[in-house]
Amino acid sequence: MIINKGTVATLETAFKRAFQMGFSSIKLEDLYHPRLATVVPSGTKQNYYPFIGQVAKFREWLGDRVVTNLKAHDYTIVNRDFELTIEVDRNDIEDDQYGVYEPLMREMGYAAKMHPDELLFELIAAAASTLCFDGQNFLDTDHPVGDTTASNYDATGGGDMWLLLDTRRPLKPFIVQQRKKHQFQSFTKMTDESVFKTKKFTYGADARLNVGFGLWQCAYGSLNTLNSTNFEAYRKAMRLFVSDEGRPLGIRPNLLVCGPGNQAAAEGLLKAQFLANGATNINFQAVDLLVVDHLDL
Repeated sequence: MIINKGTVATLETAFKRAFQMGFSSIKLEDLYHPRLATVVPSGTKQNYYPFIGQVAKFREWLGDRVVTNLKAHDYTIVNRDFELTIEVDRNDIEDDQYGVYEPLMREMGYAAKMHPDELLFELIAAAASTLCFDGQNFLDTDHPVGDTTASNYDATGGGDMWLLLDTRRPLKPFIVQQRKKHQFQSFTKMTDESVFKTKKFTYGADARLNVGFGLWQCAYGSLNTLNSTNFEAYRKAMRLFVSDEGRPLGIRPNLLVCGPGNQAAAEGLLKAQFLANGATNINFQAVDLLVVDHLDL
């Protein structure tokens, strides 16, 4: 292939199309983060969430309005920059070998679509050692609640992580903060210094985003055995979570998340209508089940 402005533009169009094909190959319902996290747009380098720990509740209007005194929390999620870059040797284009790069461009698009999921599960893996809005680790045994504390973590057992979540609220357990969506870019002008010096065309994608924690009350994490005893104990604990003023928060766990190591136990707990002894399984379809490879990595 003779390299000129026209052929370079044609190649860029083909690679961009391949990127978009890879990006579009994953349907929204196949992603995890829209279900587990509240997606928040960002218009600056960081978002400040001063009242993230508050859960709104109506009261009967008798007399004057009663202004809720919100407890401010200093919780900020700073956006991060990410990139993925691929070089294509000019000789490969001249020798008509550029077709071998199209699968890589599709893979780049696929990776861009999956990127928020990967960031989210990196965060979840570190949830017991990363602070949330109340100054405690997101999964912790002593979150301050009024004059007392509450736990949303069981570290005994040392097994694979599994979580019980309430994902039905507008503010979910986690936050995906998007500043700039993943975009395809190229540096292919013959006058580009990199092309002149290295004889390579550069294609890539970049984005600005980050992940963080929402309401810790909407999550209960455990390294303990996944069985009916622990499941029922955590579910009860979550439903009894209260605000700093002592009113029920109305947390209703609806999703169990685990890795492949706990899949058999989770399916036995939630998908078997009867127990081994023939008795009715009271936890049959109690919550939905989501099995993700990331939790066991």
